[in-house]
Amino acid sequence: MDFALSEEQTAIFDMARAFGQEHIAPFARDWEKQGTIPKDLWPRVAELGLGGIYVSEDFGGSGLSRLDATLVFEALAMACPAVGSFLSIHNMCGGMIDKFGSEETKAKWLPDLCTMSKLFSYCLTEPGSGSDASALRTRANKTNEGYVLNGTKAFISGADYSDAYITMVRTGEDGPKGISTVVIEDGTAGLSFGGLEDKMGWRAQPTAQVQFDDCTVPLDHLIGEEGRGFSYAMAGLDGGRLNIAASALGGAQNALDLTLAYMGERKAFGQTIDRFQALQFRLAEMEVALQSARIFLRQAAWKLDNQAPDATKFCAMAKLYVTDAAFDVANQCLQLHGGYGYLGDYGVEKIVRDLRVHQILEGTNEIMRLIISRQMLAERA
Repeated sequence: MDFALSEEQTAIFDMARAFGQEHIAPFARDWEKQGTIPKDLWPRVAELGLGGIYVSEDFGGSGLSRLDATLVFEALAMACPAVGSFLSIHNMCGGMIDKFGSEETKAKWLPDLCTMSKLFSYCLTEPGSGSDASALRTRANKTNEGYVLNGTKAFISGADYSDAYITMVRTGEDGPKGISTVVIEDGTAGLSFGGLEDKMGWRAQPTAQVQFDDCTVPLDHLIGEEGRGFSYAMAGLDGGRLNIAASALGGAQNALDLTLAYMGERKAFGQTIDRFQALQFRLAEMEVALQSARIFLRQAAWKLDNQAPDATKFCAMAKLYVTDAAFDVANQCLQLHGGYGYLGDYGVEKIVRDLRVHQILEGTNEIMRLIISRQMLAERA
């Protein structure tokens, strides 16, 4: 087995990291205080080909692999996990349209998505259906004019910020087979938003409810086929889970890099604290944890790229393992900074706050355990 990145993959990682360090990292704390990301950032991101990472070149995308994408999001998260993760959500929407949309649907949405002249958000979760996503209740009734939507989505990144919302709605019976996927553009009559959520982390990324009150969208805003929306959403989540894991990994790596630098400067009992063997052992353990997570993540991405039958299980395992390991490392890094780690100026406390949600979204880590165990039992049979 060859664990080395290709020259092209190394260049992708270096490009994304350099961009993040120049255009995101110096402003991340200010954006967090403002509670938003300046929209003029996104065209510059798109110029690098990162607006439509999975989208085919025919529609303006880069046509990169899932493994390539994990490199992008790990690198960007070294600057700010919240900003990189928003880009991941936008790209998850692009991947769904490119994979499941008709040629007309792709031509309608993807060029603007790839240039990021239109930002896309993903709307699945509802106030009463989080982990049990197939229990969603947002209803879309079909009429001659289009689909009339009524319902509410919750915890939506980019609510009242994005230009279009990929939304899972109920067009049929209860359960997964009654769910379809439609696109709702900002400004559509009947579309409104709740107040901004006051979050522990990801504070630069606006989050709110998305509400539909007799919101009518044209019939050609349907993605793929009616009744297939839940399968589209779950397919999108396989890649989304890899990206969330990659973002957690990048954040944790940044925390460890900051800690290494700090320990070489901070003195206690007459010497820098990196001279104490007990603390050296903790550094070694964190390095092992992150390198193990990195290899596991890239293996899962390789399986998804190659459509391995156990790809979904490996995406779930990688999401579970990497996000848990990353949060633990970031939390230890805060501890090694002592009281300074608790201060905003040192950057570590923001990483801890940002990474905590990675264990919750794109399916909680408890749901990852359920996915893994169910596939294990199915394989046994």
